[in-house]
Amino acid sequence: MTYVRRLAEFAVACRDGELPEAVRGDVPGRVLDVLGNCLAAYAGTTAGTTAGTTGGTTADATGGATGDTAEAAAAVLRGVRRWGGAGEASAIGSGDRVPAPSAALVNGTLAHALDFDDTHLPSVLHPSACVVPAALAVAQSVRAPGGEPVAAIAAGIEVCARLGMASYLPQERNSLFFEQGRHATSICGTLGAAVAAGLLLGLGAEEVAHAVGVAASMGAGLLEANRTGGTVKPVHCGWAAHAGVAAAVLAAEGLTGPPTVLEGRFGFFQAWLGGRYDADALLEGLGERWELLRTVYKPYPANHFTHPLIDCALALRRGGLDPARIAEVEAGVAGPVLRTIAEPWQDKARPRSPYHAKFSGPYTLAAALLGGGGLGLALDDFASLDPARLELAGRVRCVADERASQLFPRAFAAVVRVRLHDGSTLEQRVDSSRGGPEHPLSAAELETKFRSNASRALPPGQVSELAEAVRGLGSGGTADDVLARTAIRPS
Repeated sequence: MTYVRRLAEFAVACRDGELPEAVRGDVPGRVLDVLGNCLAAYAGTTAGTTAGTTGGTTADATGGATGDTAEAAAAVLRGVRRWGGAGEASAIGSGDRVPAPSAALVNGTLAHALDFDDTHLPSVLHPSACVVPAALAVAQSVRAPGGEPVAAIAAGIEVCARLGMASYLPQERNSLFFEQGRHATSICGTLGAAVAAGLLLGLGAEEVAHAVGVAASMGAGLLEANRTGGTVKPVHCGWAAHAGVAAAVLAAEGLTGPPTVLEGRFGFFQAWLGGRYDADALLEGLGERWELLRTVYKPYPANHFTHPLIDCALALRRGGLDPARIAEVEAGVAGPVLRTIAEPWQDKARPRSPYHAKFSGPYTLAAALLGGGGLGLALDDFASLDPARLELAGRVRCVADERASQLFPRAFAAVVRVRLHDGSTLEQRVDSSRGGPEHPLSAAELETKFRSNASRALPPGQVSELAEAVRGLGSGGTADDVLARTAIRPS
C-alpha cells in the first residue's frame, strides 16, 4: 500500500471498529478545550461584545481581554457572511448557520486566535484547532450519530500528529517545517481535517485517500507573523479546517488525488521537506501507539515556547522575589526557539500588540514576574501592553541554554537568572513546563480552563449545559447538541 492508503485504512477502521477506551475517553477533552478557546475569542470580537452581555465576564465595549487577533476572527466571520450559502453548520458564538466549510473556517480561526490550543510534542503541532472544527461542522451538516465525530476527531488528530512526527528528525532537534519557517500545524492540519471530514461524509478508504490527496495541495502557512506581527496566524487553523472539509466534499463528488501524494517524487514530503522524513514515525504502530494521547493542554494563553519561562518566573515569585529589586534578567531557553520568542530583540522587548506579546520571551517573563491571573498567566494579562511589563521586558536578555536545547522539543525547558540591585543573584530552572508531558493538566484544571474561557461569552448555566453536551458525545449526543449551546443567547 502507498502511505496515504495505509493512513486511510487506519482512519476507516477507527470509524467502523472500536477505538481504545483511552482514546475514546480523551476526545471530549479536546472538544471542550477547543470550544472554550473559541468562545473566549468570540467574546473579544466586535460581534461578541455586541451580543455578549448575557453573562460573559469581560465581553464589554473594549473587546474583552482577547486582543487584536480576535478581530481577525471577526473579519473572517464578516467574510463568510458576504459569501453566504446554505445554513449547514453553526459559527460558534454568533449562532450563524453557514456552509460547513465556512463554519470550519470561522471556528478554526477562533480556536487558534488566543494561542491557547493544545500542542503535540515533539512535532510542536496544534492539531485540535484544525481537526475539531472541521469534524463538528461536517457532523452537524450531515446529522452524524454521536459516536462518529469522536472517531473522526481521533483519526484526524492522529494523522495530523503522525505527519508532524515524520517531519521531526532527532539529529536536527526540531521539525523541518519550522526550520524553514513553515507552519506545520496548518500544513499537516489540512490533511488531518480532510480525514475527519471524509469519515463523517461516509467515505470508504479509497475515497478518504483521495480526500487526503486533494487536501495535500491546499495546506500552507508561514511563521513570519510569530516574529514580527500581523493577525493572519489564527486563520492558518481556520483555513486548514476549511480546506480539509472542502477536500473531503470534492473527493465525495469524485475528485481524485495521486496515490503517492506523500512519498512520491513530487509529493508532500519532497515538496515541504526536501525528501527528508521518518516513514516509521508516520506509520509504525498505527492504531496501537497513539500520538493523540501525547498531545498536551496549555495552561497559559501564550506561545508554548514561553511557558517554561513563565513557570520559572512564577516559582521565583512564590519564593519571595520582589520585582522592585530586579536589575536585569537572563532567560536561557532552547536554541531553536530564540528566533520565535527572542528575535528580533527590539520587537520582542517591545511587542507591537497584545497578540505579538504572546510570542515574546521578554514580555511574557516580565508579565509573570509582575504577577498574573488564572492558572498563572491569563487572558486578561494580554488585554493590553502594560507599561511596567514593557519596561521590565527591556531588561531581559534571552540566550541559548545547553540543557534546554538538549531537552527540546520533547520538553520545553528554561532557566531564569535574576540579578538584583544589591548585586546578588537568584536562579530558577524548569526542565519540563507545566502542562507538558511530565506535568500534564489534570481533568479538574482542564475543566477550570474551559469554564473560565466559556464564561467570557456565556452565562454559567449555559456553560454547564455545553460541558454536559460535550460529555455526551459518543453516548447518544450529537454535534448539533453541542454547537446549539455555543450561541450567545439574547438577554
